[in-house]
Amino acid sequence: MDSQENILVTGEATSPVEETGNQEEVIQEATAPEVEKQEERKSYSTKKEVLDRVKEIAHEEETPQKEEVEYLKTVFYKLHIAEREAKLKAYIEGGGDPEAYQITPDEDEEVFKAEMGIIKERRQQLFREMEAEKAENLQKKLAIIDKIKAMVTSPEEASKTYQEFKTLQQEWRDIKSVPAERANELWRNYQLYVEQFYDLLKLNSEARELDFKKNLETKTRLCEAAEKLADEGDVISAFHQLQKLHQEYREIGPVSKELREEIWQRFKAASTVINKRHQQHFEDLRAREDENLQKKTSLCEKVEAIAAEENKGSADWERHTQEIIAIQQEWKTIGFAPQKMNVKIFERFRAACDNFFARKAEYFKTMKDAFKENAEKKRALIEKAKALQDSTEWRSTGDKLIALQKEWKTIGMVPKKLGDQLWEEFLAACNKFFEARNAAGAGQRNEESANLEKKRDVIARLTAIAEESGDDLQAKVQELVEEYNAIGHVPFKEKDKLYKEYHEVLDKLYKKLNISVAKRRLNKFKDNLKQVAERGEGALDNERTRLMRQYESMKQDIQTYENNLGFLSVNSKKGNSLIDEMNRKVQRLKDDLQLVKEKIKAIDAENAAKE
Repeated sequence: MDSQENILVTGEATSPVEETGNQEEVIQEATAPEVEKQEERKSYSTKKEVLDRVKEIAHEEETPQKEEVEYLKTVFYKLHIAEREAKLKAYIEGGGDPEAYQITPDEDEEVFKAEMGIIKERRQQLFREMEAEKAENLQKKLAIIDKIKAMVTSPEEASKTYQEFKTLQQEWRDIKSVPAERANELWRNYQLYVEQFYDLLKLNSEARELDFKKNLETKTRLCEAAEKLADEGDVISAFHQLQKLHQEYREIGPVSKELREEIWQRFKAASTVINKRHQQHFEDLRAREDENLQKKTSLCEKVEAIAAEENKGSADWERHTQEIIAIQQEWKTIGFAPQKMNVKIFERFRAACDNFFARKAEYFKTMKDAFKENAEKKRALIEKAKALQDSTEWRSTGDKLIALQKEWKTIGMVPKKLGDQLWEEFLAACNKFFEARNAAGAGQRNEESANLEKKRDVIARLTAIAEESGDDLQAKVQELVEEYNAIGHVPFKEKDKLYKEYHEVLDKLYKKLNISVAKRRLNKFKDNLKQVAERGEGALDNERTRLMRQYESMKQDIQTYENNLGFLSVNSKKGNSLIDEMNRKVQRLKDDLQLVKEKIKAIDAENAAKE
């Protein structure tokens, strides 16, 4: 396409001095903005759709358009890369080794390259043909200029050669593209000699006016066509139609002098409306692309933030994966960014996604190795359990199997289906032993039931004496405790309930005994203070120092017990019992600590009384 075909009015232009003289300088040459290459295009969702269109272009007679070919190439490889990444993702999530993955040849890509090669060759051939045609057209137009120039040098023959002149004008209009670098110079020379011919033309007034009238009618029609383009919904189409009108307008001869400025201003005004709409269209398009860039930048930042987060387990990886997939879907709904940033922002987005999924693949590869190791450990425990399942050494074997069950719980996860299978196999071996032991221990359960009744009787007697008082209360309690401890095992299912009842009543008794004993011990201590004071001047201070050391030591013991309590687990019944026992020890220490504190206060009171 040469400069003549690209000529358009790009804004307000100065009025021509003479329509046939300086009009070329007014109708400035310009091309549509680069962003026009991204005007509304057909959307493709699969490689097959793109490939079908490429084949159609490669084998049809229509001239391949560079913008569409480049667009199809971009879309094809975008879909191609997305498809390849999806295959890699599926391979990794299926347990494949990322380092061992190999990209398989794509038949569609080979076909695409072959068809694009055909298109490239066609475009090159068309370019060569167009260049040859432009060179030929240049020579033709130069010949026409020479003929008109010869007419201008023979003014007496101007009237006779008028029809020949009109024929040459038509021939000029019929000849299209010429080399762009010669177009303006060629046009100026042509207009110069056309203008000179008209100045020399000696037609009668009627013929001249008739020619002006025909030119006015034609230019009026072009003005009307240009004005009608303001209602064209497709801004791009209206713009290109306007270029054709300008091409036609410039090929028409002059009108009468008094109408030249008026008809030109009308045509220029209509052109200005279309040009402003065209300019606004691309300004709006650039604004949308800038907005799209902001949206895509925001999505990049979201993915980068997710990729940077720490994932503590499979649940975190899955949650973040779904978040990124949702962001990828949102990305697809956003249109193009500005051309110079479109590829860069996509590469940034893809890099962030690739970073996340590569880390995820590495995590699950490591987890797979851990699963394998855990499964081997559990299979080893199953073999040990099977080796013990037929043993009749009830106590020792039972302890061993319980230890194996505890060890089983310390082993990490394996895939659910395999885990259930291994657990059932392990449990079957354990159950075989315990069912045999239960069958052999039926008589033992009768003895345990009798022990249960005996221990309940001891608890009842402890409850009764909890309401008594007297100096022999502690001895009674100790006697019943010894009797309780001498009784054997009770049924396992009653063990915890009985333990709770027994220690509740004991706690109540010990609390009562501790208060009473502590009070008596404090009173006795106070009575002995005077005897201590008579031993010498520093006796009370020495006793106070001894009590302070005892006080600090007891505080340290309490703190140690309380720290140890923080590390104990109550997940098992045995663990719960141990915590209860330690809590009782801590409470007794706190009671003794309070007694020491009261003794120190008593010494301080005695010293104050002496002063």
